Amino acid sequence: MTQMHGDLDKAMSRCKVDEQVQENLRRCVAFHTFPAAGLLIATFMVDLALEKLGAGPGEKLYAVSETPKCAPDPLQVLLGCTTGNHRLRVINTGRFAITVNRFSEGTSADGIRVFIDAGKVKKYPTLHLWYTNDPGYKGGVTASTLQEEILCAGRDILSWEPVKVKFTPKEKWTSATCRKCGEMVPENTLEDGICGGCGSQAYYEKAG
Repeated sequence: MTQMHGDLDKAMSRCKVDEQVQENLRRCVAFHTFPAAGLLIATFMVDLALEKLGAGPGEKLYAVSETPKCAPDPLQVLLGCTTGNHRLRVINTGRFAITVNRFSEGTSADGIRVFIDAGKVKKYPTLHLWYTNDPGYKGGVTASTLQEEILCAGRDILSWEPVKVKFTPKEKWTSATCRKCGEMVPENTLEDGICGGCGSQAYYEKAG
């Protein structure tokens, strides 16, 4: 880990990455456990979203990640948005993008959506091969050439747009007992009297 951070620090220095962004990158890499390409890009995305939203340090924000890969982690580390505190949603659209917004009492909120701009990525040969999943790319997600291109590109590969974020107000519910496992669940999640864990979302078999 020490050598990995040392290599990252050298690359950030060569690419003249802003000091605050450098610190953000270190924090995100430590949380993620390695400097994945998507993680580095998403850290720059969060930085851009905050600037365009005009959000201050420590402000309570909400976020959407359009991919489960890498992008949710900077939203957790830098903004404190998690699935557990209901401030992070992961909606797998297949696009590498994030949206950040403030709280709203209604059913929508003004936000900033940041995404990788495919046209801009073309300026960076290794990054373009990685981003398009080209068979010609053989370096892996932490390859030094790819990493340096991302750090030197920074925001240059990103675009942003103001959006209205839609969400559903919290629903009231009552508890019910699954007739198969006997555990308590919200009644509106039952499938013909059976909870998701015993039905369509079953992910384990009893070992004993």
